[in-house]
Amino acid sequence: MLINRISASLLLILMVAVVQFDTQIADAVDVHPVGALCADCHLAGDATTLDNAYELIDDQGVLCSGCHKDALAVAHPSDFSPGRSIPADYPVDWKGDVTCSTCHLVHGSKRGLIRGDKYGKELCLSCHELSFFSRMADTGLSIQQVGHLSVSKEALAVPVDDYSLHCLSCHSDGAGGFLVEVDMSGNVRHNGSTRVAHPIGVDYGVAMERGIDRGSQFRPVAALNKKVLLPNGMVSCLSCHEGYSEKHGALVMSNAGSRLCLECHDR
Repeated sequence: MLINRISASLLLILMVAVVQFDTQIADAVDVHPVGALCADCHLAGDATTLDNAYELIDDQGVLCSGCHKDALAVAHPSDFSPGRSIPADYPVDWKGDVTCSTCHLVHGSKRGLIRGDKYGKELCLSCHELSFFSRMADTGLSIQQVGHLSVSKEALAVPVDDYSLHCLSCHSDGAGGFLVEVDMSGNVRHNGSTRVAHPIGVDYGVAMERGIDRGSQFRPVAALNKKVLLPNGMVSCLSCHEGYSEKHGALVMSNAGSRLCLECHDR
């Protein structure tokens, strides 16, 4: 197993507000991660203390992805060196890399487990200049709203994944000139066009079964390019489009020769 030797500053991230780790964490009800065992992340297991909490059983990104795979797929990048100093309020790990803990308090309980009191755009600007966002297709609007596109408070008559709900919260109003409509069958139509439509909110596994019955074929999930996201197994806006990215809205890969289409459709 890989043991991460994280700096003393990151100990505060991992064990924030814990004076006596073994008693306070054990007694806490709403502390993240709910129901997890110390041994799920910490090498010392039940014997974890402030002195050895930095010894993890794997990289932090790997540990977080155990529960948050979809969120991490469309989120601020992690496990990289920022190449410059960033505010001490948002510490890097012992290698100098940005991790999930740079912005999140792993054992916190507040909304989003966010470090400090800044949210949204204000949080982004703690490390980034406004000019950083100016080159983006949507001037960084989607990125500055929330760090993970899997969070949404919207609701539709047609059940879709949280990523798509987040997209539609803007694009159903024609944001950026891209009006998106969804009919009761879950078909997405861009700019009101009836020429191009594609369903979202469809379980890919179910689609495969129905496709076989109709003489069409879909490629197995394991064979799909990793860029084609199927959150909770559902076809999503982000199955084809970039979400949390400076290329916001672009196709996840070129469709020259129907390459993107053929990632899912065998014929």
